[in-house]
Amino acid sequence: QVQLVESGGRLVQTGGSLRLSCAASGRTFTNYCMGWFRQAPGKEREFVVAINYRGSTFLADSVKGRFTISRDNAKNTVFLEMNSLKPENTAIYYCAADYRDLRDLGLVSSDGSYDYWGQGTQVTVSS
Repeated sequence: QVQLVESGGRLVQTGGSLRLSCAASGRTFTNYCMGWFRQAPGKEREFVVAINYRGSTFLADSVKGRFTISRDNAKNTVFLEMNSLKPENTAIYYCAADYRDLRDLGLVSSDGSYDYWGQGTQVTVSS
């Protein structure tokens, strides 16, 4: 069992930056593929970015060049660095984890592939 707790969401102006954190506990964090998804009001949850146990990353096209994912295995934490934020980035951001290397399996962007989820953290970008 893995517990995930997100933090760092808040209100930010257009063009601003935020860093979200996801703290994991319960099992060996190092082996897990970690992902970030988001869900805007009235929309389906969508993939944002993921990082596997080797540190290889995979980003949605809409965030390439603006968002970065990283992980600190010593602290069991994964980070989402978001720059040049836009109002359309407003959403609840969720952290997810799975023991498999979803990137190699071609499943990294599918929310149904992840076994564990956090409660989410709200990011609001004002225009």
